[in-house]
Amino acid sequence: MELHTQIKKYRTSMNLSQEELAEKVYVTRQTISNWENNKNYPDIHSLLLLSSLFNISLDQLIKGDIKTMKEKINKSELQKFNRDGAIFTSLLILFIVSAVPLTVFWGYYGLIISAIIWGISMFYAHRIEKYKKSNDIQTYKEIISFTEGKRLDEIEKAQEYGKRPYQKVLSAFICGLITFVVCMLFVWVLKSFIF
Repeated sequence: MELHTQIKKYRTSMNLSQEELAEKVYVTRQTISNWENNKNYPDIHSLLLLSSLFNISLDQLIKGDIKTMKEKINKSELQKFNRDGAIFTSLLILFIVSAVPLTVFWGYYGLIISAIIWGISMFYAHRIEKYKKSNDIQTYKEIISFTEGKRLDEIEKAQEYGKRPYQKVLSAFICGLITFVVCMLFVWVLKSFIF
């Protein structure tokens, strides 16, 4: 059963009107109506009061809605993670492509603009790292699975956990290599245009 039907069922079994129930859990009658019409969920304090009033466990009251609530939370986290990832990627590409031209054409002002772009991209990188830490995802396979809204089973999770130290070293090496290649490419382009 879903929470809205549970609330209505227990309220009617106790012969309480919406207004009487509202008084007992310290909310408005409209709030009770919204809960029973599945327009919104009660907060945790209200859930505790309802379970106490109905003389049932919290688990009995919200059984069946736990999965729905988890899915809503996971979907929201996933959307934030994907949005922040897209913003970070866009800003990082913008920084890589524009840093040298901005500095060459505008001097210190171009350098300041590049620093601002870099700072904003690092802000989003930090947010992504917080999502990864709170959802315990670090390896490529875990991240891909998370962005698709899936979770790894216990065996896959254990395998990925064993890969974490190696992937950190490998990703640091690859990032350094890419940075070196990009810098050398920019130096070559600058030498071609300046000399």
